Amino acid sequence: MREVAVLGIGQTRFGELWDRSFREIGIEAGFQALLDAKLSSSDLGALYLGCMASGSLIDQEHIAPLILDYAGLAGHHLPGIRAEGGGASGALALHEGWLAVASGAHDFVVVGGAEKLTDVPDTEANRILSGTADHEWEAVFGATLPALWAMVARRHAHEHGTRREELASVAVQAHAMGAKNPLAHYRNRLTLEQVLQASPVAEPLGMLDCAPLSDGAAAIVLGPMERARRFTDTPIRLSASQVACDTMALHHRRDMTTLDSTVVAAKRAFAQAKRVPADVRVAEIHDAYTISALVALEDLGFVPKGASGPAFARGDFAGGGKLTVNPSGGLKAQGRPPGAVGVVQAVEVVRQLRGDAGDRQVAGAEVGLAQDVGGTGATSVVHLFERVN
Repeated sequence: MREVAVLGIGQTRFGELWDRSFREIGIEAGFQALLDAKLSSSDLGALYLGCMASGSLIDQEHIAPLILDYAGLAGHHLPGIRAEGGGASGALALHEGWLAVASGAHDFVVVGGAEKLTDVPDTEANRILSGTADHEWEAVFGATLPALWAMVARRHAHEHGTRREELASVAVQAHAMGAKNPLAHYRNRLTLEQVLQASPVAEPLGMLDCAPLSDGAAAIVLGPMERARRFTDTPIRLSASQVACDTMALHHRRDMTTLDSTVVAAKRAFAQAKRVPADVRVAEIHDAYTISALVALEDLGFVPKGASGPAFARGDFAGGGKLTVNPSGGLKAQGRPPGAVGVVQAVEVVRQLRGDAGDRQVAGAEVGLAQDVGGTGATSVVHLFERVN
């Protein structure tokens, strides 16, 4: 297998993009990434596109060739492949792109992720999101995605003493980070009191414990590491890409407070990259709900089980320490277009490792991690990135 490098990155603004179509934002992000990589469309071997629910959201299936067509690439007859894995769709597309380059099937590929979640009413968008859980055992009985993550939070509190204030501290940090990100959906800061007093959604989660419904797109160009310095002075190696799955329904899990899919994907990724959690300086993790951030940090091996809440409340991950979490603002503040999340996490990690993150730059970042989740953890994807000096 060849070593794989990130050659280019691109991202649109995240938010309520009423005046822009799915194809517009997808093409914008892709062209940004190609320009950054100093490649032309004729250099590409394939497109891998992450999207969760284009059929339900914009009445358009078969979207990979749609993007190629409106990007002016239909005549190139490239393979265009869509990846779907709930909220981890973009991360799965990145995994497929990595496999294509690592195996030698293609030299240069573009990986995109896009979603237009605000094109339908909130009630419909939440119904679509709940389709990433087990419909027959959960959704059909009214268990929405927030309700399922609330069950995880209640069990985590029961087993580990996690306090409501510790959950709220995740949202406070996310918005403090997002305030520095010009492309974020939300750039307003929050206080602990605002999060605690927000309207309830599913006990113990309130409105400000939940990531917004967002539109947006992101893209990455991948190529072989041995040719990376022709295109960039700061090559970033995609040193590990791992996917693991688990049961769809929470009640079938070994432990409701542990995403075994994340645990396994992380162990495989660290072994693949010959790294350990302590090597990671910056991490973009799944925080669609405040509890999912706490669980992720534990399952990735950054803290012991039950220790993430107190660590967040102390500000251990807010910058200046050994690990900075979600400097982009995460799903909570940067935004949550499901198909784009796994790709934009990688975009932010690459920015950090290049030293191009501006006001939110993490000092000394040379190893970064991205972790994304589909549903309540039926799918987890973990990527590791390294700066090559």
